[in-house]
Amino acid sequence: MVKYTIKRIVYMIITLLIIATATFFLMKLLPGTPLTNQERLSPQQQQIILDKYGLNDPLPVQYVTYMTNLVQGDLGLSFQYDNRPVSQMIADRIGPSALLGFQAMVLGTIVGLIIGIIAAIRQNTWVDYGSTFLAVLGISIPSFVFAALLQYYVGVKWELLPVALWGEYKNTILPTLALTVGVVATIARYMRTEMIEILNTDYILLAKAKGTTNTNVIVKHGVRNAMIPIITILGPMTVGIMTGTMVIEQIFAVPGLGEQFVRSINTNDYTVIMGVTLFYSVLLVAVIFLVDILYGIIDPRIRLVGGKK
Repeated sequence: MVKYTIKRIVYMIITLLIIATATFFLMKLLPGTPLTNQERLSPQQQQIILDKYGLNDPLPVQYVTYMTNLVQGDLGLSFQYDNRPVSQMIADRIGPSALLGFQAMVLGTIVGLIIGIIAAIRQNTWVDYGSTFLAVLGISIPSFVFAALLQYYVGVKWELLPVALWGEYKNTILPTLALTVGVVATIARYMRTEMIEILNTDYILLAKAKGTTNTNVIVKHGVRNAMIPIITILGPMTVGIMTGTMVIEQIFAVPGLGEQFVRSINTNDYTVIMGVTLFYSVLLVAVIFLVDILYGIIDPRIRLVGGKK
C-alpha cells in the first residue's frame, strides 16, 4: 500500500508538470497580450511594462522562469489587478465557488441516489419511466437554462428569493439548485443502472432464497456494491461542478473563482488563467487519488497490495 501510494504521488507530480507545461505554451499561442486592450498606454509604455514582466524574453526563458517560480509555490502576479499575487486572488475567490459546489454535490448526490434506488426497485413502472425521463431532461438541458427559469419564476414572479447578488445565505439557494439538477440526473441514472444489474445477480437471488428481507438485500448488498461506480464519478464530478460554476456565477453575480476566471480570459491575464487552471488540476488529481483509496474501503474485495490492484 505504501509503495502504491508513493508511486501514485509521483504520477500526480508528473501529471501536474505536464499540465503546467501544456497550459503555458497554449496560453502563448493565443493572440494578443495582457496589454492588448490598454489603448490609453502608448506603445513605449506598453514595451516598458512587457519588459518588466519578461514578456519580451524568448519563450524558453519565460517557460524556465515560470516553472522555477511555480516549483517554489509562486503563481506570479496578475497583470490586470494591481499586481496582486495570483495565489491570494484564488484564496479570496474560492470560498463562494466551494460553497456552491459543496451544496450542489451533497444535495444532488442524496436526491440522485434516492431516485435511482426507487427507480431500480420499481423497474418498468411509471415511477421508473418518470425518473428516467427527468434524468434525461436534467442531463440534456444546460444548467444556465435552469438558472434563468429559477430567476424568473422563484426570483421575479413569486418573489421568494433574491434574483442575484451575494452576501446572505439565501443568495446561495438559486445558484445551488441550478447546479444540483445535473448532479441529480447523472447520479440517478448511474444508480438505477447499477442497482438493476446487481439486483439480478446470483448472490442477491441467493440472499432472497435464504429469507433475507428486501430491505437488507437492497441496503446491505445492492446499495453498497452499486456505490463503487458512483464513487468513481463523484470525484471528477465534484471538480467539474466547481469549474462549471463559471456561467452560473456570471448569471447570479457570484464573486467566485469561476467569475474571476472568465474575466481573466477576456483580458488575457496569463498568470491568473494558468494559476486557476493549475489549481483545478491539483484538485482533480487529488480527488482521483482519494477515490482510488476509497475503493478498498467500500469493497473489501478490492485491495491495493504491492502497487497492484
